[in-house]
Amino acid sequence: MRLFPYLLLALWLGTLATHAQSITIVHANVIDVATGQVQPDQTVVITGKRIVRVGPSARITPPKGRLIDARGQYLMPGLWDMHTHVYFDGTASAGTSLILPLLVANGITGIRDMGSELDSILHAREAVAAHRLLGPRLVVSGPMLDGPKSPYKASIAIATAEDGRRAVDQLKARGVDFIKVQSLVPRAAYFAIAAEARAVGLPFEGHVPDAVRASEAVAAGQRSFEHLIGIFEASSTAEDAYVAGSPKSPASLLATFDPAREATIIALLAKHREIWQCPTLFWERGQWLVDSIAWRQAPDLAYAGRSWVEQRWPRAQLSIAKNMDTDPLPMRARFVGHELDLVRKLHAAQVGFLAGTDMPAGVDLVPGVSLHLELQRFVAAGFTPLQALQTATLNPARYYGRLQDFGSVQAGRLADLVLLSANPLADIANTQRIVGVLADGQYLSRPDLDELQRRLRQVAASK
Repeated sequence: MRLFPYLLLALWLGTLATHAQSITIVHANVIDVATGQVQPDQTVVITGKRIVRVGPSARITPPKGRLIDARGQYLMPGLWDMHTHVYFDGTASAGTSLILPLLVANGITGIRDMGSELDSILHAREAVAAHRLLGPRLVVSGPMLDGPKSPYKASIAIATAEDGRRAVDQLKARGVDFIKVQSLVPRAAYFAIAAEARAVGLPFEGHVPDAVRASEAVAAGQRSFEHLIGIFEASSTAEDAYVAGSPKSPASLLATFDPAREATIIALLAKHREIWQCPTLFWERGQWLVDSIAWRQAPDLAYAGRSWVEQRWPRAQLSIAKNMDTDPLPMRARFVGHELDLVRKLHAAQVGFLAGTDMPAGVDLVPGVSLHLELQRFVAAGFTPLQALQTATLNPARYYGRLQDFGSVQAGRLADLVLLSANPLADIANTQRIVGVLADGQYLSRPDLDELQRRLRQVAASK
């Protein structure tokens, strides 16, 4: 009986699939996320998976097909969550039935998956692309490469340089899109992974490992830094000790903070514009303040798997408090403010940022919902609503070199779009006021989304 809600959901989702249909959105306010301009009263014509025409509604006669009146509404590119774990350890069983459709329900039409069971994530990538499964388009790493004693199931244990090279070659043969490195990768293995990934033509991204300096990761060609790891250490007078294995904590990082060293690493990252930051600010706040956040009162808790709420999150909360967040709460709160200040400085130096959430690996990371909260954290760090919106729309397109496909509402682009009832440039929280989602040309209206969310609440209750 536990499968029953999912079977009903799968049958219902099958009725939503459309093939090569024509959809015309009329009288929309179209948001240009590159400039912040809003073009009023626009018509957008979509055939199959692509936008074929955009222009003033008075000049375009809608072709035959579905007509969507977007009068008073705002149309923008679909959102990307650039740090996810769809099939990860204890939440992997919810990947297909809950997490992927919940992302689409929240306007997320693309994800970068940073660590999942290999077979599951490859199957999902194929099934979503073929419209056999409702979900965002996926860019995937498969399992993470971590140290020999990794605590994660969705990882490959790496002890030696040869282990690293072998893992890269195996993942390349299976067709992953990039390599994800984790914190415990040994130093020699890290550089072997970097060299082998470069040799086989795969980007490598992720954590700056504990045994590696941020400056060395820059020189090695690491494509992204997650969670600001490496930058804190580079800003500390104790960086050498940390790389050698000394323990670190918010208190020690703050006590050894050196503004001059911070300025140096910021300047280095600003010089290497090809390296992006994915700071996962909502999760960072939740991690360091885990004993003070009231996640049980979260308004979207009904979309979290029941086992997450009753077992996984309480266990994680206790584990984090015991093993990581041992500094006093005021010190950790100060460190969270320090993180936001670092993001402000990096952004002022024109370092590129990507919005990512780490969902559902941490506490209180409801898939889909957490991306909207991440955008709000960027605004708290000093970004304008437009700049925050760019981290989940335009910047992913730039990151992948696919401006011809994503990141704008223009002819020729893929039909990954979100229709809102209010302007997100006025208030970033308006990204949650979704009235319609186009995912690879498949349209879900507000009634469709309401029914989808109702069914997903049933699925969540069974997980």
